[in-house]
Amino acid sequence: MFVDRVKINVKGGNGGNGAVSFYRAKYVVNGGPDGGDGGDGGDIVFIADRGINNLVDFRYKRKFKAQNGVDGGKRNCTGADGKDEIIKVPVGTVIREASSGRIMADMAFDGQKRVIIKGGKGGKGNQHFATPTRQAPRYSERGRVSAEYELILELKIIADAGLIGFPNVGKSTILKMVTNASPKIADYHFTTLSPNLGVVKMYKSDSFVIADIPGLIEGASEGAGLGHEFLRHIERTKVLIHVVDAAGIEGMDPVECIRKINDELRRYNKKLLERPMIIAANKTDIEGAMDNVERIMEEYNPLGIKVYPISAVSNRGLDKLLKAVYKLVKENPDDIVFTEDYNEDFAANEDIDTEPFTISEPDAGYFVVEGTGVEKMVGYTNIDTEKGFAFFQKYLREKGIIAALEEKGINEGDTVRIYDLEFDYYK
Repeated sequence: MFVDRVKINVKGGNGGNGAVSFYRAKYVVNGGPDGGDGGDGGDIVFIADRGINNLVDFRYKRKFKAQNGVDGGKRNCTGADGKDEIIKVPVGTVIREASSGRIMADMAFDGQKRVIIKGGKGGKGNQHFATPTRQAPRYSERGRVSAEYELILELKIIADAGLIGFPNVGKSTILKMVTNASPKIADYHFTTLSPNLGVVKMYKSDSFVIADIPGLIEGASEGAGLGHEFLRHIERTKVLIHVVDAAGIEGMDPVECIRKINDELRRYNKKLLERPMIIAANKTDIEGAMDNVERIMEEYNPLGIKVYPISAVSNRGLDKLLKAVYKLVKENPDDIVFTEDYNEDFAANEDIDTEPFTISEPDAGYFVVEGTGVEKMVGYTNIDTEKGFAFFQKYLREKGIIAALEEKGINEGDTVRIYDLEFDYYK
């Protein structure tokens, strides 16, 4: 089973809580604070692995969570860090945040490693809060809560050259004749429902990878048929080999077929038409096919697109075609990475101080403050202590939440609810 798109849930490990502890020993009556720090939570780490060729394993496991950090202990013992969750994906996998569609990582190279979610920082133990005036602090810091995302993994196969065109024009036959691949071949539409890869061995020890992209249909760029599923894989190929039925066996004009496929490529991603393209005019062993080849040449040779008459069944013209493809492969860059909306620091530099918040006043009469940063702050701040609550109040003022509440018309004595926390507002 070939799976090239899945949705999964990932969550980093939460940081361990700092400890509240005081040194105790024989003859020591009032030992100082010795609460250790909590360990950091584990990260969510993706690694590109060339040994994996599709995303089928994610159909059976869709939730991934890194290990939480261990709470700090007495005698200044720091809790152990949580274990990272390592997720291996095929080379060519694009990782998107499901809600926004933003690219979080483009796993384009074998062995590439990307930390998608940093684990929560461990909380500080009470030893850090001792001062000359407060020598026995009875509070510590909670570990930070790590982020959680729903992700979409999209596999865009990486190949040097891709065979494209309408169904049933001979793409699978070409792949079988020039490589050791064994695609299923039959005389009906959509025989190929997933991309097939093969290695073309050239002279000396050189070779290149060629992909049989399932046949497109008109309207594919708008999702007709399995259009988006197929077009996604074309994005990774360096050279496009446009295969066309030069004999027009099914009553379709070959020149018009090329125009329609190019139009679908343009609508899906106009940059695809900037890729080097070669036209393979197939089935030229059938009577009348060469007349159409001349028409194709008249249309596309002036555009710098070379046309090669071939017959995949009889193996005629394939050597010349492959040499031309190999030359273009060598002349073009080795990698195609998606950088149009890729943010290198998407997860590593999350800053709760810049995350937005909302304030609403429901019928119950209390003000509700919500926001990712606020939620995290509540999670890692010990509100039950004087020090912790003062720290939280400072955050509310610096964040602008107090000012926003006042703009909403809050009065002294009104209740504010921030997730599980409730308190009365006083200036």
